[in-house]
Amino acid sequence: MSQSDSAEATAFSSTTPTPSHQTKSVAATPDDASKSRVRKRSDAPFFIVMSGISATFILLIVLLLVADLRFTSLSDFRDALSKPEIIAATRLTITSCSVAAILSLWVAVPLGYLLSRYRFPLRWLIDTIVDIPIVLPPLVLGLSLLILFHQPIGDWQLERFLGDRGFSVTYRWPAVVLAQFSVACAFAVRTMRVTFDQIDPRTEDVARTLGCTRGQAFLTVTLPQARRGMIAATTIAWARSLGEFGPILVFAGATRMRTEVLSTTVFLELSVGELDSAVAVSLLMVAMAIVVLLILRLLGTGLNT
Repeated sequence: MSQSDSAEATAFSSTTPTPSHQTKSVAATPDDASKSRVRKRSDAPFFIVMSGISATFILLIVLLLVADLRFTSLSDFRDALSKPEIIAATRLTITSCSVAAILSLWVAVPLGYLLSRYRFPLRWLIDTIVDIPIVLPPLVLGLSLLILFHQPIGDWQLERFLGDRGFSVTYRWPAVVLAQFSVACAFAVRTMRVTFDQIDPRTEDVARTLGCTRGQAFLTVTLPQARRGMIAATTIAWARSLGEFGPILVFAGATRMRTEVLSTTVFLELSVGELDSAVAVSLLMVAMAIVVLLILRLLGTGLNT
């Protein structure tokens, strides 16, 4: 290579722009540093407000539980729970809540699936009807159930029809289950609909192209993916049934050793001035709700590991 060519190459390389990854980082200016500090400082009020609002609600719940615990003693709690009527109410509560939760899930799975996957005439009306038990006052729901079973249609009456076949409902234990189911099922349907909304429908389409029927695709592909939603729906339905009071009081009554559940036990104990027993039963309901939530959440975690 000649000296002129070498000089031209040297001049060319000196004028060629350096790639961006080879350039040295430019030191941050004081203005950039001050802007960064302003951004960091501006986040603090946001988190303080958000945390303060959240802590207010959490503190309220904690204070309610602490107040109940401080009001009663262990001996009062033991004496209250040893009463035969409270033992019977506990047994009926566990049974009725479990039956109502199972029935709610049985209805919520197909209804939530249809509302999630398909567009059909009057779908908006069915969607609205499902929400009615959620917004309806509890006493009105219980009164509506009572009227339904005792409303005469000509010479026919639903309660008389069932009673003649040995299955009376009103002011019996089936009325407790039906009152709990009427409210809890609406919450379970909403939970299952959201669950199916989050499941990709293309997996069902692939299963159908491989020879599955629509029912087989639902049972083998969609339903296993919805197991967490089913557990959540069962949890919500059980907990909602546990706290139901108004419809049970109107439709099933609060007869000792017959239709009394824990929610009506609190009312009955308060009505006779047994405040210690009422608080003890309230704490028992809180403990039952916590245990059920923990068991079902642990079960849901185990299903996904």
